Amino acid sequence: MALGQILEGGTLTHHIGEFAALLTAVFWTITALAFTSASKKIGSMIVNLLRLIVGFIFLSIFVYFYRGQLLPLDASPQAWFYLSLSGLIGFVFGDLCLFQAFVVIGPRVSMLLMALSPPMTAFIGWIVLGETLAPMSWIGMILTITGIALVVLKRHTPEESNGGFRKVKFNYPVWGILLGIGGAIGQAAGLVLSKIGMMGYDTFAATQIRVITGIVGFSIIFAILGFWKEAFRALTYRKPMLQLSLGAFFGPFLGVSFSLISIKYADTGIAATIMSLVPVLIIPPSMLLYKEKVTVKEVIGALIAVSGVAMFFL
Repeated sequence: MALGQILEGGTLTHHIGEFAALLTAVFWTITALAFTSASKKIGSMIVNLLRLIVGFIFLSIFVYFYRGQLLPLDASPQAWFYLSLSGLIGFVFGDLCLFQAFVVIGPRVSMLLMALSPPMTAFIGWIVLGETLAPMSWIGMILTITGIALVVLKRHTPEESNGGFRKVKFNYPVWGILLGIGGAIGQAAGLVLSKIGMMGYDTFAATQIRVITGIVGFSIIFAILGFWKEAFRALTYRKPMLQLSLGAFFGPFLGVSFSLISIKYADTGIAATIMSLVPVLIIPPSMLLYKEKVTVKEVIGALIAVSGVAMFFL
């Protein structure tokens, strides 16, 4: 019996969506840390392309034993259309923004901004799929934005305000914050399109289609910008490539695949809420690895943001 049949028909399907979402949060925490280190050494654009290629190799080997097929040649034209669109929006646009945000504002704040993705997912679902937004959803959205604001905003001291009103300013570069928000938008739109595209189709094969599209998209960008020479040079850097490979294993392979499993077997809102735990999970390793000074206000802000996401889907 194939591994896919065991998983689909066995007892593991009980709460498999929720467990997959929790594992996704852990995988994405590891990925964010690994890709941040690699991006600071060889650049976020190069990391984006190379991690997709490495991730595709991992994924294809697994899919061959999981399904008995190396490539997703059995997907319908509709699946290819929606999953390819999902790959372009989620990987090319969304991750291009997110990875540069890693460099500008760090992995912890970048992943906190990604907590905006679940509310955005529901909002896009409302527009595209006609799903309704309950009053509690709006409360959750406000809480999430408030929690994020506690982290990224601060008030001028009386001295800085020259005796006038204490104006509000950003704790982090505005460009980095906008990049993080762009990453959240890309992930949200990608999830909705993925859910449409993989109806009745295997989740891991669906991930292959998304990754293939991402590779094609970045390859075109590299050709236009002339980045291929730098990409080949990056292959000679041992430590960044090890970090990139680690991130690719837990990101495009395990993380993305398990995120699709979670939204396939669990309610999209519940899955998105559990996956949004990354901003909380990433605080301890960020303090340990990057010596970040995390204030009590920032911890409270992260907890409020995640709580807001949870309320959004009650």
